[in-house]
Amino acid sequence: MLEDLKEEDIVNKVGGRFKLSALIQKRLVALNAGARPLVDLNTNDRLQIVIQEIIQDKIFLDTSLKVRTVAEQEEAGGPPELDLSNL
Repeated sequence: MLEDLKEEDIVNKVGGRFKLSALIQKRLVALNAGARPLVDLNTNDRLQIVIQEIIQDKIFLDTSLKVRTVAEQEEAGGPPELDLSNL
């Protein structure tokens, strides 16, 4: 589990060590508050659950650094379109 955090793949997937740390912390708060895990693991170790959710692309940080699930993004019709007309 902690070996996964040493890999650059997970750091690059999230967008850097700061974002990885923020995502892990925010998701742990949500799990501790009663949110359901998005992966099926036979463990109560919430850190391991969060790491697997990241590896399996179940959660990510949006542009305002809020934790989002892939299901939420799909329900919203995908990522928001950028308005480049004023550039």
